[in-house]
Parts: sequence; C-alpha cells; structure tokens
Amino acid sequence: MSKTKPRITVIIDEEICKGCELCVEVCPRQAMGSAKHINTRGFHPAAIVDPDNCTGCAQCAIMCPDTCIKIVKSE
Repeated sequence: MSKTKPRITVIIDEEICKGCELCVEVCPRQAMGSAKHINTRGFHPAAIVDPDNCTGCAQCAIMCPDTCIKIVKSE
C-alpha cells in the first residue's frame, strides 16, 4: 500500500513578521526567504520561496520569536 505525501501549507502572518530572517537561517531546505514587498510596518516579511522544497519540519515556526508562522499538514 502506498502512502500519499501530506500536503504542506505554511501560513505566515505578514503583518506580525518583523523580517528578522531567523526562519530563513534555520530552514534546512532553503524553502524560506523574504518577500519582495513590505508589510504595513515597513518590513519585508518571511515568505516561502521554494514550496516544493518544504518538508513541513516546522523549524521556521519553532524559531520565529513572534510566532507568526504556522505549518498545516493535510492528506
């Protein structure tokens, strides 16, 4: 029986993100980066730059000091 790979969704609250890039530094697959646009606070928020490379390990969410990243896995 083959098991289907869960679908990973990374949810980033861009308005809370201060663009510290700690999530970018800790991502083992280089899936995280900074958005080209700025949020209302004047920061480039975190963004998934390579969603196919994301494994849903949640290191970005764990590292985020402002808890603005959530990982959702679904079948």
